[in-house]
Amino acid sequence: MGWHIGRTEALTDPAAARRKALDHLRGLAELDDPEALVVPILLDALLMVESYRGARHQISFLPELTSKVDALLRELTIIEKTKEWANG
Repeated sequence: MGWHIGRTEALTDPAAARRKALDHLRGLAELDDPEALVVPILLDALLMVESYRGARHQISFLPELTSKVDALLRELTIIEKTKEWANG
C-alpha cells in the first residue's frame, strides 16, 4: 500500500498527491464509524492551521494529529488487505 506521500511529491505535483490520497480514502465508506476517525482529525487540522497562522513556533498538538491520522490509515489498510485476501 502506498500511503506515503513525500514532501517532494506533494510539492511537485500536488494534484497527483491529492488523487493518491483520495484513492485510499474511498475505503472510509466501509468503516463502521468513519466520522469517529475523521472528525477529530479535521478538528485538529483546523486548530493547527488557525494556531499556526502568523506564528513561527512549533505546533504543540502535531504529534496528536499524527497519531489520529495513523489510526485512520491503519483502519483503511485493514479494509484494503481484507479485500485483497477475499479476492486473492
